[in-house]
Amino acid sequence: MADPPKPKACPICGKETVERFRPFCSRRCTDVDLNRWLSGVYAVPVSADEEEDELPLAPDQGPH
Repeated sequence: MADPPKPKACPICGKETVERFRPFCSRRCTDVDLNRWLSGVYAVPVSADEEEDELPLAPDQGPH
């Protein structure tokens, strides 16, 4: 029989997570994480080529 899964650790402080704030352990850790996203500490890496490829064409720049 398999052992029950281990509780995961909070990615901010390492304490055991709480269901209400999952994947964090407290409101404080959720706010710390949100602040990191909003202040630019976390960022999704993108190369310049990918950005240019994904821009939609203007109506006058469509295929001729």
